[in-house]
Amino acid sequence: MEIYVVNPGDTVDSIAAENGVPVDTILYNNQLEYPYELAVGQALLLSKGEREQGGKTVEVNGYAYPFIQRDVLDQTLPYLSDLSVFSYGFTTEGDLIFPTLDDTFMIEAALAMGVSPVLTLTPIGPDGRFSNYLITSMVNNPDAWENLIGQLVETVQEKGFRGVDIDFEYILAEDAEAFAEFVGNVRLAINEIGYPVSVALAPKTSDDQPGLLYAGKNYALLGEAADKVLLMTYEWGYTYGPPMAVAPINKVREVVEYALTRIPAYKVNLGIPNYGYDWPLPFEQGVTAAKTIGNIEAVRIAIENDAQIQFDTTAMSPYFRYVKDGVEHEVWFEDVRSMEAKFNLVREFDLRGMGYWQIMKLFRANWLLLSDRFLIRKR
Repeated sequence: MEIYVVNPGDTVDSIAAENGVPVDTILYNNQLEYPYELAVGQALLLSKGEREQGGKTVEVNGYAYPFIQRDVLDQTLPYLSDLSVFSYGFTTEGDLIFPTLDDTFMIEAALAMGVSPVLTLTPIGPDGRFSNYLITSMVNNPDAWENLIGQLVETVQEKGFRGVDIDFEYILAEDAEAFAEFVGNVRLAINEIGYPVSVALAPKTSDDQPGLLYAGKNYALLGEAADKVLLMTYEWGYTYGPPMAVAPINKVREVVEYALTRIPAYKVNLGIPNYGYDWPLPFEQGVTAAKTIGNIEAVRIAIENDAQIQFDTTAMSPYFRYVKDGVEHEVWFEDVRSMEAKFNLVREFDLRGMGYWQIMKLFRANWLLLSDRFLIRKR
């Protein structure tokens, strides 16, 4: 598969004729909608032949909530190794809290496709936010974690999960060692029933990186405690921050390079965002809030507003500006070029694979490109 960038005057028909590919495959690969308008600078994925056999085998994980549309789930599962169900919580006493919506259909669909459903454990409180109070209460109380681990084992076996992912955020610095010990104990119990444990890591570039997101995540200890890790290499551009790429490749590279000084590559999955942001301008810290958008939606916004898509070759990320109702906007998102850059990092550093936050919106070109560049590990 090849990537084509739309030039002024291009149409789907002219691109198909120039490149010797069927119109229908261009429409399908890129989720183009009638009347099939294009944005100048838009990256299209073209199918130009059969995939060569061989290549690197990778693990591919995708996070999803139980309210995922069934057709999106069904179209995405063929490209996954693991499906992380987001999320299960817990009380300070270690009682497991199930998702509000039934996740049974996700587990059954994953198993039917040879994909491992994974129970994602988070310390999300009643207010819907990550709670370091819950974390502190759990990791410093062996009685509570023994209760929780027992319920995790029981739930994994009863519901058909094939692993546990621990996604704790905003861990206090003083809880770093206790958290790693907790992860190690969960791993011992889940390994005993035959399944792995992963842990999500905030994107650090040094041992002593300050900040609540980072101080409680000891890469070396957690890399040893878990079977595998996910580097959450996204959210440089975020809802309340200034406009910029969500996962600039130069910043992502720095995290990977540091991580590999503390954790072996065969344990490391690269985090990949499956979304973008639309910021109203001018940006004002503490006031401006960006809207989360899908990657297909971003291109449609560009088309609707006659915006030309640019590509930042340092961040390796597409962006554009447009004006609507008198307000200027700046949009950063992901396309097949930015995904290719991330895939190249996985290959360059021989990482275990990648994990997507999240798969709630279908981005078909990404999955087709992924399956063209790699072999996907299945159960």
